[in-house]
Amino acid sequence: MTELIDAIDTAMKEPTLFELANCIRSLSFDAVEQANSGHPGAPMGLADAATVLWTRHLKFDPKQPDWPDRDRFVLSNGHASMLQYALLHLTGFESMPLTELQNFRQWGSVTPGHPEFGHTPGVDITTGPLGQGLAGAVGMAIAESSLRARFGEDLVDHRTWVICGDGCLMEGVSQEAISLAGHLKLDKLTVLYDDNGISIDGSTDLAFTEDVAGRFVAAGWHVIQCDGHDHQAIDDALKVARQQTDRPTLIALRTVIGFGSPNKSGTASSHGAPLGTEERELTRQSLNWTRSAFDIPEALLDQWRQYGGRGIGARQDWESRVAASDPAVRAEFERRMAGRLPEPLTAAVARARQELVANPVKVATRKASQQALDILAEHCPELIGGSADLSGSNLTRVKALGQDYTSAHPEGRYISYGVREFGMAAMMNGMAVHRGLIPYGGTFLVFSDYARNAIRLSALMNVGVVYVMTHDSIGLGEDGPTHQPVEHLASFRAMPGVTVLRPADAVETLEAWEVALQSRQTPTLLALSRQGVPQLRLRDTGENLTARGGYIIREFGARRDLTLLATGTEVSLAVGAAHRLHEQGVNVAVVSMPSWELFEQNPAGYRHGVLGDAPRIAIEAASTFGWTRYVASEENVIGMTTFGASAPAETLYEQMGITEEAIIERANTLLQSSVS
Repeated sequence: MTELIDAIDTAMKEPTLFELANCIRSLSFDAVEQANSGHPGAPMGLADAATVLWTRHLKFDPKQPDWPDRDRFVLSNGHASMLQYALLHLTGFESMPLTELQNFRQWGSVTPGHPEFGHTPGVDITTGPLGQGLAGAVGMAIAESSLRARFGEDLVDHRTWVICGDGCLMEGVSQEAISLAGHLKLDKLTVLYDDNGISIDGSTDLAFTEDVAGRFVAAGWHVIQCDGHDHQAIDDALKVARQQTDRPTLIALRTVIGFGSPNKSGTASSHGAPLGTEERELTRQSLNWTRSAFDIPEALLDQWRQYGGRGIGARQDWESRVAASDPAVRAEFERRMAGRLPEPLTAAVARARQELVANPVKVATRKASQQALDILAEHCPELIGGSADLSGSNLTRVKALGQDYTSAHPEGRYISYGVREFGMAAMMNGMAVHRGLIPYGGTFLVFSDYARNAIRLSALMNVGVVYVMTHDSIGLGEDGPTHQPVEHLASFRAMPGVTVLRPADAVETLEAWEVALQSRQTPTLLALSRQGVPQLRLRDTGENLTARGGYIIREFGARRDLTLLATGTEVSLAVGAAHRLHEQGVNVAVVSMPSWELFEQNPAGYRHGVLGDAPRIAIEAASTFGWTRYVASEENVIGMTTFGASAPAETLYEQMGITEEAIIERANTLLQSSVS
């Protein structure tokens, strides 16, 4: 209680700001109380810092929530969502009337339990699980820096502000992001750390006693520590952060969770549950807040709305600068912000496909991906690539991208993420929602487990991040089962909103990249091989057949006795087996199915024409799970039912029974049973 009294005394040094902050507090605990669900403690504790930030420093315009040169605001501890919703309402965002706060966490509202990008205007990124918002903010800061280097400060000159809590900093992804941000000297990135010393289980001393400030200093950040309820101290810290020109800034705010609650402040009981009717009334008395639920004094609301209108002039000045800029530069900037691909790209892909048909190649699909990228990066300047310390294996680096992105060369289009798969994926999400860039990043498919939650958020946000996942099967070989993905394709196919593409050869890989670039509202995962595969597509119809998801790549015989379905490197096995079966008198159609998701988007008639009515066998060097949607039983799937092993790829395929002989044997058994 003494801590609360001291905090209130400090906050009341600036009575106007204290009252403005109380608007946030009251709306927060009222909304949580009405929903009988939510997290009032963090919004109540952060209200002072948020008030100073939004009234004196944040550049935004509620009338145009998507203004490209606005500052980005990231609430990394997204459970404190009522903080952001209250701010959006108070500053005048039209999509956030009072009724939306009253419908907090209810069906159909724009006030879900955690802020969601694309669902709520004014929310710049879906933060979701703790730590990812901070990592996404690093991606936003990278995007701002990259675009500023390309288009100049007249068009791009904004900051990224993050609020995070103890939980965010406990999650490992935060350290990945903090480390790279410091290395890259992202000076327009500022993190406000809500150091309230409380987690769900109680005091953070239970599990979190490290020197947080020292951790950031070691990573190359400027660190400021101040009282999170002292408005002047907060304002001074934010001013210092804006003056930094060589590194990001952490402002560690010592706050009281549940600020204002006589019996629950400073305790875990205010974290994730309503205050309760009686405690809410006591809190109002403690804060000298005499209004009823959701009732904001008109004078205070007017002040908030005036602060909300503070950015209109900055936005109009920016629009004038854009209008006065070089027409070619302006056109390119507006194209990128709108997410439109460059017009020459389609013709470049068509020429590349024609060249491959004229001069077939036998290469690993990871190499085919690099060859495709060489062309695409030249014609798509918004492409920005990278790898989690596997560039030479993922083959994600191409000459057209120029030099690496660094603090000295922000115009560079290749990012060395280091061994930070989760951080890489979360940062790419930040770049994608920022707009103006198309990020792609590489690692081994088996390491996608580290990045999975960020890939899930890519899908949830409907952003077109491209994941280049190489070494896609037991074809990895000698590195052994720890590095050989088995269940990964099935798990990503089960994830809503992700397009998984496992191309069979160089042509399909090129087309898969075209699909990925055209999918600006869908993340794409490219599963690419280590081992070389023959080129099977030897004719150019002018159509991107990979975009169909599945198509007949070979037909042996006029009618169909059997259909072989395969993906990736196993398509060539299927073709070889089909040829040998046809020599035995069996009519076989081979279907390449690079993407189940895309295949299911075709009309039923097309799908039936491809699959046919004959018995089917599926072949894939991965888990057999899921293939029974296309074949009669798992007995008709040639794939993996165990983990792999350490051996040369050829030996593994033979030992695991993924061979032409195994296909032929199963085909004969299946055909005999269908006849009998």
